[in-house]
Amino acid sequence: MDQNEVDRAQDSRERLRSAIRQTAPGTSLRHALDMIIAGHMGALICIGDTDAVLAAGDDGFKLDISFTANRLFELCKMDGAIVIDKGLTQILRANYHLNPDPSLPTSETGMRHRTAARMSLLTKAIVISVSERRQVVNVFVDGKGHQLRTVTQIMASVNQLLVSLQSTRTQLDRSLLRLTTLELDNYVTLSDITETIYLFEVLSTVAEQLDRLILELGSEGKTIEMQRDEFVGDAGENYTLLVRDYAADSSHENAERIRRQLHETDNARLRQPKVVASILGYEGKGEDSILTPLGLRTLSNISVVRKGMADKIVDEYGSLQNLLDDIEKNPSRLDSVGVDNPGILADSLYRMWGKRA
Repeated sequence: MDQNEVDRAQDSRERLRSAIRQTAPGTSLRHALDMIIAGHMGALICIGDTDAVLAAGDDGFKLDISFTANRLFELCKMDGAIVIDKGLTQILRANYHLNPDPSLPTSETGMRHRTAARMSLLTKAIVISVSERRQVVNVFVDGKGHQLRTVTQIMASVNQLLVSLQSTRTQLDRSLLRLTTLELDNYVTLSDITETIYLFEVLSTVAEQLDRLILELGSEGKTIEMQRDEFVGDAGENYTLLVRDYAADSSHENAERIRRQLHETDNARLRQPKVVASILGYEGKGEDSILTPLGLRTLSNISVVRKGMADKIVDEYGSLQNLLDDIEKNPSRLDSVGVDNPGILADSLYRMWGKRA
């Protein structure tokens, strides 16, 4: 896929997100659509790219009046399309007869849906079609339709994802605690890292799915968003630190690149240690291969280690194991790095290790 195709795909995704946001519960547009459904009416509504939309039709009534949900509802009692500006501030036309090129491809069957799909291909408008017979609302962007669901329908999926998110976070926390112990024992295998990375990816994927539903919920999704944030917490930061700990190149930029590559990797392959090793920058390592962590994640979770200090400590010692080997012999060395309380840092590491109270 070349850059132009990437840009077009990104633009299409952003316009669909904007369309979902504009039609979410709590918005004036959604209120109008709910009234249209309740009134057992059909509708065809074009929002934005008005010059191109008007060029694809004729007749109708020129209005140029302020947009309100009630006005839109009343105007939908007439046949034809409603044309609204991009900012949803003005209703420009009503009963407008759209004539998009019939050769534009679409798999839609109903007349309104076919017209809506073709208008979204012909223009950059957000096109909404309400089926009078089936009483469903579809939002079209670039020829692709997204069917609006009720809050009750969305919440059924939300509840399943919240359970999955909580369960995955619990598994991830356990895996990270175990990993910390293994790091302090200097016995982390590629298999251990692979399993932890897999859990990070599951958490990220479920959170993304939940984000899409929160967007659909609009004003009804605030509580769900708070729950999502509570479960995800600092997972993203810890994930980046974990990747930096074990990647051949530990730079932040490389860690972000690795995370993108891991996220794009198929789930089945993501559970294969050799695949993960290759993405981290290693060849020839098996699942039982021992990996030496830098210690960025473990050090960053100690209260006396200020932001950015973990990098300085790692730069000084080279790895977590070197720090542990040296910390009892020469604790004052930490003073030169800028650690204010080297004794507390040492005690924290040993308590995590379980070697000293």
